[in-house]
Amino acid sequence: MKNLTHIARRALKLPAHNSSSSAAVVNLRCYCANAPPSSPAPNSKLFVAGLSWSVDEKSLKDAFSSFGEVTEVKIIYDKDSGRSRGFGFVHFSKEDNAESAKHAMDGRALLGRPLRISFALERVRENAVPNP
Repeated sequence: MKNLTHIARRALKLPAHNSSSSAAVVNLRCYCANAPPSSPAPNSKLFVAGLSWSVDEKSLKDAFSSFGEVTEVKIIYDKDSGRSRGFGFVHFSKEDNAESAKHAMDGRALLGRPLRISFALERVRENAVPNP
């Protein structure tokens, strides 16, 4: 705890022994501890987890196409075995359609397995070198 206070003081550039700085550190710690978990912002790409190994792109597209135009479906496969890793992505042409599909399909079963659906995050590659 003492070390955390020292780190917070350094981050805030506060003097080492000031009563007001202690209050600021305590308030900062309380704020951070109570911060709600971040949720991906709505977009037109859904992350779909909990897929059965028998689900293919066609059956996944069919399951989601009733909510709007599905532009792309991608199931992620294991490089060695060729078997599905149990998750994939569904792209919609409109964000509203993706949001409707997420709310309707999250928790519903597809081929005997409940789906867990969230909005997909943009892939961020560390140490990526931009191409000129």
